[in-house]
Amino acid sequence: MPVMPGAEPYSHQGGKTGVLFCHGFTGSPQSLRAWAEYLAGQGYGISLPRLPGHGTTWQEMARTRWEDWFAEVDRAFDELQTRSDEIFVMGLSMGASLALRLAELRGDAVSGLVLVNPSVAADSKIFLLAPVLKLVLPSVKGLASDIKKPDAREVGYDRTPVKAAATLPLLWKTTQRDLGKLTQPILVYRSEIDHVVGPNSMQVLRHALPASQLEVRMLPDSYHVATLDNDAQTIFAGSLDFIRQHSRVGTQATGGD
Repeated sequence: MPVMPGAEPYSHQGGKTGVLFCHGFTGSPQSLRAWAEYLAGQGYGISLPRLPGHGTTWQEMARTRWEDWFAEVDRAFDELQTRSDEIFVMGLSMGASLALRLAELRGDAVSGLVLVNPSVAADSKIFLLAPVLKLVLPSVKGLASDIKKPDAREVGYDRTPVKAAATLPLLWKTTQRDLGKLTQPILVYRSEIDHVVGPNSMQVLRHALPASQLEVRMLPDSYHVATLDNDAQTIFAGSLDFIRQHSRVGTQATGGD
C-alpha cells in the first residue's frame, strides 16, 4: 500500500538517550516530524514509527484496531532500547494514550513523558456511538488539520473509519485503569482551544495523577495539532528542557543548543 507523501516513519541514530514519538489517530508521523528532527539535532536517538493503517487510506485503517497501533509502538520501543540507555516517550492526542499505556507496562524503562493534547477519554459522541455506527456507516468526517496557523496542514485522513474509532474506548479504559501505576514525570501541553479533544481527558489525568508528577502548560495560540501550530517551538524547547532535567545518563555527546 503506497504511503502518503510526508507520512513516512523517521528515525535518527543519536546518543545514549532515546526519544520515542507516537502520532495521533488518523494522522501520521508528519505531525511530529519537525519535533523529532529538533530533538535529533540536539543529539538524541529518535524513533517515530508510522502506526498500522495510517498514512495510506482510511479504508486500510478500517481493518486495524488499537492493539495493532500499540503493538507497533511497543516494537519501536524494543528497537530503540537496543541503541539507548534510557528512553523518553512523547505523543500527540491518541498517541499520548499509547505513550501512557507503554509507560504503564514498561515502568522504569520509560524515563518520562511529554504529551500534547492527550486523548484518554471520550470527548465526542462519535466514539460513544461508534460500536453501533460501524454497522451502518463505514466512515464519518475526518479529524485532521485542526490547526490555527495559516497554511499549515496535517497529513492525515479526511474521513474517519468508524470500525477503527470503535476500538478507542477500550484503549482509553485500559489506560485509565492503570494510571495509578505511573511513577514517571509527565509534562502535558494543552491548547486553550481544541476542536478535537475536550476537557474530559485532562480531568481524568488530573484526578489520577498527583500535581507533583503531572505538570500542565497551556498553549494560547494553537488548536489540536499544536506540534504544527503557532506554539510548536514552545513544545520543542520545553521537551528539551524536560529531558535535560530528568535524564539519568547526563548530557548528550552530540548535538547543539
